[in-house]
Amino acid sequence: MGEYHLRTYEDRDYEAARTIFSEGIKEHAPTAYLHVLRCSQTHLLLLGVFLVAYVTSASFLFSFGVVATLMVVGFIGMKSIWTDYVETALATDLLDIRRTYLEPKDCCFWVVELREEVVGMVAAVHPEDPALQGSALELKRMSVKKDHRGHGLSKALTRAVVRFAQERGYKEVVLGTSMVQYAAQQLYEGMGFHKVQETCPSLLAKFLQFYIYYYRYEITGSR
Repeated sequence: MGEYHLRTYEDRDYEAARTIFSEGIKEHAPTAYLHVLRCSQTHLLLLGVFLVAYVTSASFLFSFGVVATLMVVGFIGMKSIWTDYVETALATDLLDIRRTYLEPKDCCFWVVELREEVVGMVAAVHPEDPALQGSALELKRMSVKKDHRGHGLSKALTRAVVRFAQERGYKEVVLGTSMVQYAAQQLYEGMGFHKVQETCPSLLAKFLQFYIYYYRYEITGSR
């Protein structure tokens, strides 16, 4: 961690935390789009569009243009999906961070700062799954500014959540991350989290084979 300092969130961190989350999430749109382009379903769709355009126009150039246009529209649509996710978070749990993450019992929100600049964040909150209520806490909204990655901040933030849960007698820490967040998956698996479930958030995601991965960390020695 070096000069970095991990502490509990304060109201003066509000705009910085929201910005870090927004920028961090939106980074994944290009990777998600590349995943979509690699899917066999996408290949068949593009081929079908090309053939229909060619049969209609008898022009290879026009047909390639239609496919290219569709790909551009797809990229814009992918960016829109991630932007909508961010806007939803900013309008719900991140609209009032103190009320969501600090006022409820056994919930918390941490930031990492360097020379008074907030460069990372993470939260611990009760999971939505009723089956986990009382036995687990959820790690949520973790993000670190791009220029400050590689210094162990994500590990420190993850350890803070695990330690917080352990001190309060919880048996495990759970979290969800998308399949295209490769660095996050490596981090969690390297720290002892185990993938326990895969789900598709929508019918479109199922068609494109886009999954949300759920991880669980078992706390040893919990009360």
